Parts: sequence; structure tokens; C-alpha cells
Amino acid sequence: MEFEAVIGLEVHAQLNTKTKMFCSCSTKFGNPPNTQICPICTGQPGVLPVINKRAVEFAIKLGLALGCKINKTSVMARKNYFYPDLPKGYQISQYELPIAEGGEIEIEINGTRKIIPLVRIHMEEDAGKLIHDEKQPFSYVDFNRCGTPLLEIVSAPAISSPEEAVAYLKTLRRILRYLGICDGNMEEGSLRCDANVSVRPKGSDKFGTKVELKNMNSFKHVEKALSYEIKRQIGLLLEGKTIVQETRLYDEATQTTHPMRGKEEAHDYCYFPDPDLIEIQIDDDMLQKVKNELPELPHVKKQRFLTQYQLTSYEVEILTEERDFAEFFEKTLEIYPNPKMVSNFMLTEVLRYLNRDNISITQSKLTPENLAQLLKLVEDNLISITIAKQVFPEVYEKGVDPKKLVEEKGLIQESSEEKLKIICEEVLRENPAEVEKYKAGKKGLLGFFVGQVLKKTQGKANPKVVNKLLEELLEK
Repeated sequence: MEFEAVIGLEVHAQLNTKTKMFCSCSTKFGNPPNTQICPICTGQPGVLPVINKRAVEFAIKLGLALGCKINKTSVMARKNYFYPDLPKGYQISQYELPIAEGGEIEIEINGTRKIIPLVRIHMEEDAGKLIHDEKQPFSYVDFNRCGTPLLEIVSAPAISSPEEAVAYLKTLRRILRYLGICDGNMEEGSLRCDANVSVRPKGSDKFGTKVELKNMNSFKHVEKALSYEIKRQIGLLLEGKTIVQETRLYDEATQTTHPMRGKEEAHDYCYFPDPDLIEIQIDDDMLQKVKNELPELPHVKKQRFLTQYQLTSYEVEILTEERDFAEFFEKTLEIYPNPKMVSNFMLTEVLRYLNRDNISITQSKLTPENLAQLLKLVEDNLISITIAKQVFPEVYEKGVDPKKLVEEKGLIQESSEEKLKIICEEVLRENPAEVEKYKAGKKGLLGFFVGQVLKKTQGKANPKVVNKLLEELLEK
């Protein structure tokens, strides 16, 4: 019997607001434990939460970007459960009236596109964090994260494989980053994913027993956890055993999943509207304001780059991966309108140094003006592409003017045929054996002679002129 997987994802995205969902505590990551807390986010008696307006705007922005219906009235609810990192004994979330419903995300795998429908997007606050002591039987609680604004994006059970799940996550992450509402850092926990997965006989329209997977903090973990769980469930069914509805944790060390607790249902949480928070009312002016803030989305930008700049799909995929990188590319083109040359240099030299330093292009000292000027020097035959790559590290690291730099270093390209002819003749005289081989038909040796001329001129000779002169001299 053949089986198929049915997967639905619940993605939690921490919002890039400066303060928490219901208080003015900072949301900055990495500060010492319990230094960003107050009576509100630690649930002290008698406190009164006030909703973060910017978080509401961010939720609307994502809803609009994904084609959701924005509910003009939504309600914050209390989700009741007890856990050491939840000081109030409940989490403020949304249940019956979320801020956005419906919508979709289009994914692409090996050129095939698929629409994944969404169920809802709702707002909530994050819980704290437990830190376990490996040497002693203790756990510590850090409440810094407690109260950080979250969006939960719930997909329909329409994902059919681990590969589709990863494509969905990567697409959603890219959109969140383009919108500027979440940094998408899975290692820091600002983007987290839970998966509901079941299997059923291929072609069946009935759902199998679903299992929830937690503790996946990278795309690789999501793919491996889902792959293992699908195989585990199929194995149980083939053995005639029953699949238990439960929550399971992914163990990175063993690349397996193991039981955490029985699966809760909505009624277990005793949801009810939070009496301390009024309904959220969204008017047309607020909707229009958020619409005006929407940037060009990744899939739209990708299609435009393909048609406008005549680049390959591979080039466009990398150029549009990050909004800042794509905008830098276009700002460079405003000064130096040569898409192919700018793309080639950005996807090789620029990316090499950004990856080395693990920073975004906006964090570097490189400017569109400097990159444009450097490439213009190559086009004008003032320097070779080799020299451009040679001086680029200094332009990138110090933000210096490329033209001044090559002038100060005496790297302006030599294009005088009269001067270069003397050097070419010298190279041919010094390599008589290679000249004879060339004349005998080894035309590939032309590159060797060019290299020798460049070596003598410390890379300053114009390669085009050198090629022309050498061919003329060798023919004689």
C-alpha cells in the first residue's frame, strides 16, 4: 500500500517592534536574563496591559501581503495553561476572532508551482525561556522574551512533503523580511515552526491521526524531522499498530522524534476574551496607511528583474533573496546602467565578502556609488577586471573612492600600443620554445604569452590590446 503525507504548519514570527506586546519593556535579543521585565509582562496582580499599535500594523501588513481578509474587529483572548515560563498562568492570544483569515502562499519546487492556502494569522505574546542546567537538576527561567509580540501563521493541511514544507517556510521568511516586520532568525528563535503531520493511503480523502512536531529551529531540522515522522507513522500502520495523537519533540542528535505530551485540543485551553483588553477596531484609514507602506514583494520583484534586466533565473533568485541586496543592485544601476556586469560582480566579489563577514550589504561600507565607479573604470579601460577585483577589498572595507585608490596605487591600465608592443616582443624573445609550439598549432599558448605580459606590467596592461598585439606579432 502506498501512503501520502498531509502536513500543516504553524509558524511563529517574532515582530521587530522596539517594545513588547502589552508593555514598554525592550524586545532586544541577547541581554542578561530577566533585565527586560516589568510587572505587566511578568503577570503581577492588578496590572493593566495596553496593546502595541505597531504590532497590530505589522499583522495587517502581513495579512495584506498574503491576500488575507483583514477582520475590522478582532479580539484578544486568554489561552490558559500552566508552564514555568508563563508567569500569568495564561497566554494572551486570539481565538474566535483573529486579525486575518484566509490568504495563500505560492511555493516553487524545481519549476513547479503550488498554492498553499492559509487558515488564519493571529496575534499573541511570546512565553519566556527555560534554560536547563546540564550539571545540576535545575532549570532557570528567563522572562526577557515574555510578552514579545508574535504572529502565528497557520497553513491549511495542504503540504505534501518535507521539501514543500521547507519551500513554504523559506518563501514566508523572505516575505516577512521584505516587509521588515521579522528578522527571520531561526537560531535566535524569532522564527519558529511547529508541524502537524499525518499519513493516509494514497488517494484517500480522509485524514489520518495527526502528530504535532516541535523543537525545529532550522530548515534542515524541519525537513529531517518531517521525513523521520512520516516514515515512523507509515511503519506503524504497516505493522497494524495505532498512531497516538500527541506532541513530539525533534532530537537533533539522533535525528528522531520522541513523545513530549498528549496532544491538547482548543477546549483544553479554556479560551475566553481577555477582560482587560478592548476589541481591536481597524478603520479604513488605518488599512490604507498600512497598504501605502507595503513594498514590492519578492515574487513580483523577481518577475520584474527577469523581464526588465534580461538576467537568468539563477541570477534573479540570488539578487532578490534579500530586499536590501536587490535595492542596492538597482541603486547601482541608476548610476551605471549595465545589469549584467553589476549582477556578475555582486554575485561573485560582493557576496564573497558579505558571506565572509556574515553581514548584510547595508552593514558594509560599500556604496552603490563606489561600486558603479569601480565598474565604470573597467568599462573605460582605465583598469582591468583583474585590478578591479584586486582593489575591491579596500573599497568594500574602507568605503574609499575607487578612482582615487587606483590612481594613488599607480594601477591605471596601460593601453598604449607603442609601449605594450615593446613588452610583447620581449616576452616572445624570452620564450622561443613556446613560440615554436604556437606556430605548430598550439594556439592555446596565446594565454600564456598574455599572462607573461601582465606579469611584467604588474597587471596594468590592457588585455585586449595585448591580445591584439601578440596575435599580430606571432603571425609575422
